[in-house]
Amino acid sequence: MKSLISKRGLISLLMSTFLPLSLWAQDGNSGIQEANTMIRGYFESGTQLMYAVGAILGLIGAIKVFQKWNSGDNDTNKSAAAWFGSCVFLVVVATVIKSFFSV
Repeated sequence: MKSLISKRGLISLLMSTFLPLSLWAQDGNSGIQEANTMIRGYFESGTQLMYAVGAILGLIGAIKVFQKWNSGDNDTNKSAAAWFGSCVFLVVVATVIKSFFSV
């Protein structure tokens, strides 16, 4: 009988502790809308950052390809295609994501 009383006391203590927490929770839809608004606010900055990274990679790639070209390496075309492709990929991904989410 004594263990039953202590279990009831423990249950009532837990309920009195965690019940008010459920009253402070927000609606799921409003939380999703708030997250959507925040992400859309940062999206333009992220897109500009991807364009800047693409430009920097393009400059680095151009320097590396120029060095290979001057040294007479045989795989200069392959290296140029790889660097150019990575820059184009960054720009295309940023543009496609921007149009896909209609931001």
